[in-house]
Amino acid sequence: MYSVNVRDHFMIAHSFRGAVFGPAQRLHGATYVVDLELRRTELDADGVVVDIALATEVLKSVLGELNLRNLDEDPAFAGRNTTTEFMARVIFDRVAACIDAGRLGPHASGLAGLRVTLNESHVAWAAYEGALPARP
Repeated sequence: MYSVNVRDHFMIAHSFRGAVFGPAQRLHGATYVVDLELRRTELDADGVVVDIALATEVLKSVLGELNLRNLDEDPAFAGRNTTTEFMARVIFDRVAACIDAGRLGPHASGLAGLRVTLNESHVAWAAYEGALPARP
């Protein structure tokens, strides 16, 4: 399996509900470093997994929708704890939608899967990964 990784970051504010979160129940900020790994079993006709410049643009666009926002105020997350794990899935789904919309170019149809890793510090991170549906 071949893979390409691009990286960016975003900053948010949020709070959690539930005693398990202790002081994080209060409003606090987080700066996430995000790794987007795109995978395919065979290289495309140009010998690449995907156009790195397009992958970088898509990741920046997806993160731009979240950057410098209080997630507690976003209706899309009403009633949800926006944990690092949860947000990794949100970004995965949004990137997958961009792929389906053709924003990674025509050769992206060969992508088999992706992995989104949110690094909340140099010692803690969470990820979500999954297969992408085959596209014509």
